[in-house]
Parts: sequence; structure tokens; C-alpha cells
Amino acid sequence: MASSSAEALAALQQLEQSGDLKKRLTIVRISEPISTDVGSSYASASRRGSDVSTSNMENPTPASLEADLSHYKELFSKLRFSYVEQVTKEKFLRSIVGDPPVIVGHNENMELETQMAEVKAELKARKEDVRVMVEEMEQMGRDLASRYKEVELQTAQLSTLPASIETLESTIAGLRAKQVANMGSSDSNHSSSQNLPLPATLALLTEREAELAALNRQLAAVQNTLPRKTREAEAIERETGVLKRRKSEAVAQAQEAQRKKQQGESDGLEEMGRWYRGAEETLKELVGTKV
Repeated sequence: MASSSAEALAALQQLEQSGDLKKRLTIVRISEPISTDVGSSYASASRRGSDVSTSNMENPTPASLEADLSHYKELFSKLRFSYVEQVTKEKFLRSIVGDPPVIVGHNENMELETQMAEVKAELKARKEDVRVMVEEMEQMGRDLASRYKEVELQTAQLSTLPASIETLESTIAGLRAKQVANMGSSDSNHSSSQNLPLPATLALLTEREAELAALNRQLAAVQNTLPRKTREAEAIERETGVLKRRKSEAVAQAQEAQRKKQQGESDGLEEMGRWYRGAEETLKELVGTKV
């Protein structure tokens, strides 16, 4: 493969250096006959002011060709009008100054008009055919231009293919060498489960399927108990919230009592405690209980 790609690259470079590649891929220029005629007419001494410049003919472009086509259409239209006018005048003058003069009657005019209508219809049909043919040629020209660009792009890509192919071939060779080395080292490291015979493999598969079924049952049981556990967790969270609020209130009360005690203020709790203690001692004395 490397030799064939090298040969293809060498052939491509040879064609580019000799110029044959451009000649083979050059689109046929339709403007060459017009360019030749215009160039020969300009070579003569009698140059007409109605001709276009030959600068566009040396390196024709789509825009210049379109401009030349419009110019020649306008020129030929004027030339046809002048020709018809001159021929008509000449025939009319010859008919009236002849001996005897030729007088055209109404019937002859009608016949000529009929013939002219037929000729006009035929001319119109031919013009339509020419218009369709021109559109097809323009579309074909666009297709050829796009294909030519694609060929140029593919040619540029083709010049870079041999180097890419060589790189890929070297990469493939390296990967194959690594694969062979890995296969030699991994043969001894295969687990025993991968080298079992068919009956043992089926038994192991049955065991794994049983374990999987047990896990599925456990999972189903857990999923069944999940709503109840969720409700219990929500109830515990609510109780925890209540206890946290009570704790916060108790801590706040304790801090407030400690602050008042440090500042020497009496909150009534100490007096109430003393009163309860005195009442307790009095009751114990009444019932004969020793302190």
C-alpha cells in the first residue's frame, strides 16, 4: 500500500510540474471562438467603435462574458433593425420608380400577413427552443464549475493522502504489536471463570441468576417498606422540630435567669423555692416525719 501511494503521489507531482494536470482539468472555454474572431478583427486597421475591448478576452470571466453577450445582443438587434429598414426602403423605392410601377393590392398584403404570421410563429417556437437550450447550457456550466472546484479540492486532498496513509500504517503496526504483547501477558491472568467448560458455566450462570433474583426480592421488600419508613421519618422530624423549639425556649429562659441573677435581680423563682421548702418542712412536722 505504501508503494502504491508513493507512486500515486509521484504521478500527481509529475502532472503538476509538466502542466498536463491543468490541461486535462481545464473546462472548455466557449469564448475562444469569439475571442479569436474579435482578436483577428482588431488586428486589422479598420477598427469599429462598437466592438468590445479585447482586454476581457485574454482572461475571460463569467462577468466579462455576460457583459460581452449583452453587448453583442444589443449590437445585433440594432443591426437587424437597420437592415430591415434599409431593405424595406430599397424595395419601396424600386417599386414606385419602376416602369411600370409595382402596386401591391389588399389581397397580396393579406397573403403576406398570413405568411408573416406563420413565419413569426415558427420563429417564436425556435426562440423558445433556443431559450431552453441556453438555460440548459447555463445550468450545465454551473454544474461543471462546481465539479471543477470539487476536483481541485480533491486533488489538494490527494496530495496529502500518502503522508496520512503512512502515519496510519505505522500507528496500526504499533497497535498490533501492543495487542500481541497484551494477549501474551493476559493469557496467564485470565480468571478461572472465563475458562470454564459449558456445564460449569451454566451452573455458574444459574447461581448468579439465583443471587440476582434474591437481590430483586430484597429490593422489592425495601421498596414496599419505603413509604412507611418515610412517614416515620417525617413524624420523627416533626417531633425533633418541636423538641428543638422547646430546647431553644429553655435555653433562652436559663440564659435570661442567669443574666438576672448576675445583675442581682430577682425573678421570684428563688423565693418560690424557699416557700415550697418551708411548706414541705411544715407538712413533714405535722405528719411526724423527720427531716
